[in-house]
Amino acid sequence: MSKLTILIIFIFTYNSLIIAMEKKPYHHLSDGTFRNPEGSPLRSENIKWSYKTFNQEKKKLDMTVPKEHVVAKDKVKADLEKFKNDDYIAWIGHATFLIKLEETTIITDPVFSKNAGPLIFGPKRFVEPALKLDEIPKTDIFLLTHNHYDHQDMSTIRKFPFKDAKVMLPLKLGKYFKRYKDVNEMDWYDEIKVNDNLKITLLPAVHWSKRGLTDTNKTLWGNFLIEYKNKKILFGCDTGYGNIYKELGEKYGPIDLAMINIGAYDFRPMFEKSVYHTTPEEALQVAQDLKSKKVLGTHWGTFVLSLEPIMEPPVRFKDNAEKYGFKKEDAIIFKIGEINSLKNLLNYN
Repeated sequence: MSKLTILIIFIFTYNSLIIAMEKKPYHHLSDGTFRNPEGSPLRSENIKWSYKTFNQEKKKLDMTVPKEHVVAKDKVKADLEKFKNDDYIAWIGHATFLIKLEETTIITDPVFSKNAGPLIFGPKRFVEPALKLDEIPKTDIFLLTHNHYDHQDMSTIRKFPFKDAKVMLPLKLGKYFKRYKDVNEMDWYDEIKVNDNLKITLLPAVHWSKRGLTDTNKTLWGNFLIEYKNKKILFGCDTGYGNIYKELGEKYGPIDLAMINIGAYDFRPMFEKSVYHTTPEEALQVAQDLKSKKVLGTHWGTFVLSLEPIMEPPVRFKDNAEKYGFKKEDAIIFKIGEINSLKNLLNYN
């Protein structure tokens, strides 16, 4: 091979690599990991995490669960029957919801285990799921936002009774679903048309991923936009506040119902708050940026993941709704086990 040919090959290869790097999305890093959208908040380098301090502070929390926080099991089952022909949303606990849209039922981040962690470790539930895994209705779509233990529960994934469900999840998470028939890894802004009335898009979130000691940010995370007929529901991944939500609001808003995390934000005295979990007020700001008509608080009332009082998030959420342009009744709080029709939630006929 002549020197000229070698030089031409080298130049072609180098240029191809440069072009490929230029085309790589901002959230894709060259080492194969991912990062948050441009301009997202960064975690402070002054954070001093201590399991000892966390556990000491956790013991100070009042763990009294108000009776009205949970719907009785017999009513949950009765309401499933009552709403079986309607479109509805049901809260199973934490970030696990059932969303029924015509003949399609979606489950979000299903966690039915007693603890959020490997094996018997990790935070234990202080409230049982509204239904047992073998009591949930036929489920057609399985949405997973990211790989943290309180969202990706391997025991639930193994025991899930509907392995013919269409699984939608962020990049590099498909390996956990080998026994499922229809697994779809998605990058931000990827869309899947389920049927003529239903389309689901993965959108950016301000978060991170990690399950072990060496896998930080090696899998993607994201929010799901559910477009159903002429309605839009955003199911939020764990997220912190970021400028990306104004951009998403311009591109995809208005959103009829934004489901945003309102718990797991306070880590004092170690540090004030997490940049990766919105406070109740920041959740309202996210919803406002998305041009949401209504907002439903998620990710609270099930596990102790941080140090705010367990029933504080919904109070702050409701009390601050009007400051962010929402009527109090449009900042929605469910009871665990509550089921409500989409028509009632979104006020349409």
